[in-house]
Amino acid sequence: MCKVSSSLYSQSLPEARREASGQTHWVPNTDVYAMDDGLVVKVELAGMRREDLELAVEGNRLMITGQRPDGCRAPGCKFLVMEINYGAFECVIEIPAGYDLSRARAAYQNGFLRVDVPVATRPASKTVFVQVTEVK
Repeated sequence: MCKVSSSLYSQSLPEARREASGQTHWVPNTDVYAMDDGLVVKVELAGMRREDLELAVEGNRLMITGQRPDGCRAPGCKFLVMEINYGAFECVIEIPAGYDLSRARAAYQNGFLRVDVPVATRPASKTVFVQVTEVK
């Protein structure tokens, strides 16, 4: 299992997409752990809405992208400490063999995105988009 940084992944993005964004990307804090019935990917995304997230699967890679808006800064403010990342982000995680990304399920609750990837019964080989539901 490998978390691929956004700068490595963005090198493979089409040139037009990279130029159009014109923004630096950040990578959210992520936990990945195995359970008996599959793999769990948990991503810390406080301050985001479900609608601002996109999940896609390409081969053995889970790609999570979105944008955290920065609507709380006052104009002309001068930071003493700034540790919260805003703007576009992407997180690319290489999922090890033995898990079926085509059957992945995602839920977003209290600022955390959780993606459950079940153990594979057959290998997946196509790009699949994963829908995110909001848990209330």
